Amino acid sequence: MRIGAHVDPADPLAEAASRAAEAVQFFLADPQGWKAPVPRPDAERLRAAEVDLYVHAPYVINVATLNNRIRIPSRKLLLAHATAAATIGATGLIVHGGHVNAGDDLAVGFDNWRKTFAYAAESGGFQVPVLIENTAGGDNACARRLDALARLWDAIGEYGVGFCLDTCHAHAGGEELLGLVDRIKAITGRIDLVHANNSKDAFGSGRDRHDNLAGGTIDPDLVVAVIRAAGAPVIVETPGGAVRQGEDITFLRDQLGAEAPAA
Repeated sequence: MRIGAHVDPADPLAEAASRAAEAVQFFLADPQGWKAPVPRPDAERLRAAEVDLYVHAPYVINVATLNNRIRIPSRKLLLAHATAAATIGATGLIVHGGHVNAGDDLAVGFDNWRKTFAYAAESGGFQVPVLIENTAGGDNACARRLDALARLWDAIGEYGVGFCLDTCHAHAGGEELLGLVDRIKAITGRIDLVHANNSKDAFGSGRDRHDNLAGGTIDPDLVVAVIRAAGAPVIVETPGGAVRQGEDITFLRDQLGAEAPAA
């Protein structure tokens, strides 16, 4: 089981070493902006590294929305990030499930997701696996509640899309962690990555605020149980930089009986 952290993108491999991480996740561009990624001068070094690389797409991407001014640029930006992720040898591209606006038909949002993959197929498809992540808030979200997730997978499952399970988002979104992996796999058939995060806020709060594993409102043993059941690589997106994230990684290794990578 590969365990790592979300890190600063300037030098991901140095960040991995500082945390004794076997995997890292990072952004390739401003997570709150619409600019496409630019080529990285360290792309060859990243491709050759033994560390597993994951890219997180910008938060602004929302391919589900009925708003053309957001949906169409979102499709293009998601494709651009997948192409850029492939150049550095990334294992996957994580993107939030998105939402429609209040009063809009959620069914259209699911179909917009389907059209996103059809749009990508016209130019050869996504060059890395796209992993859709569950989200914490919003009554009109495509991947907060499992009933919505099932409808989403009915629309896009044929495209081989992957799934990223965030424990903070599930808890804050109102989904019990106990038995959650089985319920998700019954829908998606897979969990490709776990974002192991505690939550600063209460169950069902709808608020996306991560905490370190030993803090927050989630029993850390439940987070460990989710990881064990999922059997997927793990990324902590917890606060505190290398020191606190390193502690979270060590905690998970101790609980899961995993060995740290050789120095």
